[in-house]
Amino acid sequence: MTATNEGSLSIGALIAIGGAEDKTSDSEIMKRLFSYAPPDNAKVGVLTTASGIPDEVYPQYETVFEELGATEVIHLNVRKREDARDSATIDAVRSCGTIFITGGDQLRLTHVLGGSPLLEAIRKRRTEGAVVAGTSAGAAAMSATMIYNGAAADALKKGAVNMSAGLGFVEGIVIDSHFLERGRFTRLMEVGATNPEYTGVGIGEDAAVILYPGSRGPILEAIGPGHIIVVDSSDLRSSNVTDAHNGDPLALEHVIMHALTSGHGFDVGTRRFLQPDEVDRAKRDARIADS
Repeated sequence: MTATNEGSLSIGALIAIGGAEDKTSDSEIMKRLFSYAPPDNAKVGVLTTASGIPDEVYPQYETVFEELGATEVIHLNVRKREDARDSATIDAVRSCGTIFITGGDQLRLTHVLGGSPLLEAIRKRRTEGAVVAGTSAGAAAMSATMIYNGAAADALKKGAVNMSAGLGFVEGIVIDSHFLERGRFTRLMEVGATNPEYTGVGIGEDAAVILYPGSRGPILEAIGPGHIIVVDSSDLRSSNVTDAHNGDPLALEHVIMHALTSGHGFDVGTRRFLQPDEVDRAKRDARIADS
């Protein structure tokens, strides 16, 4: 099998997966992801920095990418900050058409990669057309600001959700993974109470979003059999967040939620739910070619 290029993007596709995705060559998500690889570059780098068990995680992705038609799959086994300065690893990233970031601990990922030559190399490869994709922690870390802690059962309390700088691939959103399965609605509601300008993007398991650059903000397209939940707090009308003490429960008025299934989308810039035909038009308006 060989990769089928779905679109000639001026910037590489950015794909966030909610975790527990089907890791076979029949997977809708993995096939779609690999289809965006540059037509002349089927080499894949799998970055396992977030994982505490990289030698167990990597072979699963090596197998699926080989079955999808990768000409070479490279294990980017970056464990320490000094590894993120290694010239051979940076050269390997520069040669890849797809860079895949596995799950694990997003704080470990940002600690190791933040401010590093390796992260800059990944960002540059995307500007040159390479796909950058991540699952679970690898998805949560993609935004400029990320969640790294906060128990779902206790999250709708002031200060219950911890946030930090992410990898900075996309602005204006905060991503949460395993969203429906781990009951994380209140985590994004707490984020919206303190930061209404951020759109919360909750990605269910075996679901993903493709993040396209729009004129006023990213355009999301849902793919896969699972759900994407968008939490929009931009029109929040009242909240006790400024008066509450840390640990106090929060009251919020007018938080809007949308549920997306495959083909549906959301325009972050205009805060609009998009039907499949509107997703196609929005992508055309953003000058993104897709088959």
